[in-house]
Amino acid sequence: MDININIKRLSPDVVIPKYGHVLDAGFDLVASEDVIIEPGETKLVPTGLALDIPYGYILEIRPHSGITLKTRLRVQLGMVDSVYNGEIGVIVDNIWREECGSTPRLCILNGKTEYLDGIYYPKFTYLIRKGDRIAQGVIKPIEYAVFTEAAALGDSDRGTSQFKV
Repeated sequence: MDININIKRLSPDVVIPKYGHVLDAGFDLVASEDVIIEPGETKLVPTGLALDIPYGYILEIRPHSGITLKTRLRVQLGMVDSVYNGEIGVIVDNIWREECGSTPRLCILNGKTEYLDGIYYPKFTYLIRKGDRIAQGVIKPIEYAVFTEAAALGDSDRGTSQFKV
């Protein structure tokens, strides 16, 4: 089922999301500006997009598998509700890596310190460039729950055990 999502570019050169293949579940979210993420840092990577998500749906922000596999950048899962119409951002952690990933244009700055645009950065700093595919978005329908307080809950095989090792 196709659903229309109105989209607003917050600057004229921002990339409109698109699906890589016809049957892909997720569409690419692209960085709208250069972002430098030093080791141990968490940054919000802007997309330059605002979406009008219909009531009853959410946008899930998910990691781009190539970035997760080839770098030490970790995209945090995110959820955008239909009532939010501001800029979509992607939260990214740099958990460090010693070698450059093979993802095009997304590369670590190697060396003890690196000099970029007149600034020295620590070893293992990542540069996400404007136009890099940084995450995927998935539009999903949601169901609303009605919570009812109960004195007891039903039985299950697992019971109250939390984690199995």
